[in-house]
Amino acid sequence: MSYYVHPTSIIDDGVTIGDSTKIWCFSHVQTGAVIGSNCSLGQNVNISNNVRIGNGVKIQNNVSVYEGVEIEDDVFLGPSMVFTNDLTPRAKYPKGHENFIKTVVRRGASVGANATIVCGVEIGEHAMVAAGSVVTKDVLPYALVKGNPARVCGKVDEYGNIVDRGNGSKG
Repeated sequence: MSYYVHPTSIIDDGVTIGDSTKIWCFSHVQTGAVIGSNCSLGQNVNISNNVRIGNGVKIQNNVSVYEGVEIEDDVFLGPSMVFTNDLTPRAKYPKGHENFIKTVVRRGASVGANATIVCGVEIGEHAMVAAGSVVTKDVLPYALVKGNPARVCGKVDEYGNIVDRGNGSKG
């Protein structure tokens, strides 16, 4: 085994975990999940069935990545951020996993603490979602979004530096 799993975490059968990945305490990785190399999953992270996570991904504490969500390489998911996978959930009338709505977080994107990503959106390459934002629509590559609902307020570069504040001013 060339990855680390804290003894309090649960890894179901049928999971693939890449080299040098670290899965910290009280986390659960469910059947069919694929996690790339050099990833870090913080405390109390849940990776649902059949989720695909790329290489170099950092998932902070208290994040659940539900079935239907795809995470590309080098993505950062902040503490307690939330994904959904059903626009109209009902406990009494579950739709089943074949009806979950796909969400994609593209390479190098970052999602801040306590943000909510409503299913069916794509977070573009190197985009940045501010803490506490509620994303209901696609986010373009390199866009900086904030608010509820999240709106573009600037642009960032590959390193996360603000290069335009949406009004033409730098940094």
